[in-house]
Amino acid sequence: MTASNRPVLWVLRILSAIVLAAIGGIHLFLVFDGVGGILGVFFVLNAIAGIVLAIGMLVLHGRLLVFATVLSLLFAIASLAALLLALTVGLFGITETWDFTLVPQTVVVDAIGVVILAIATPVVLRSQRAA
Repeated sequence: MTASNRPVLWVLRILSAIVLAAIGGIHLFLVFDGVGGILGVFFVLNAIAGIVLAIGMLVLHGRLLVFATVLSLLFAIASLAALLLALTVGLFGITETWDFTLVPQTVVVDAIGVVILAIATPVVLRSQRAA
């Protein structure tokens, strides 16, 4: 990777970490806001994964960074897909409505995360190949 591309990589890593932490933070907030049962368990797991992946995007290097980036992209896609399924046909017997707490905001944050990570993933892959 050339020296001129390093700032771009770091900006993408930081943006990825921010959006992953936001995805996790939204789910953790919803648990503290009263979401319980199996959905609450899934939300806690989502929050943990989002925070761990956000940290990974900032501290990992080499092949571990590639792994974390690809996993983060899949995580963001899965989080958005799960919410969209819950909004449309239901997921694991759980249906969601647009007027529930933070649903529109979560769709926006998850979609932004998918876009950022879809851009970051090939950049990280190219930087690994160049190294």
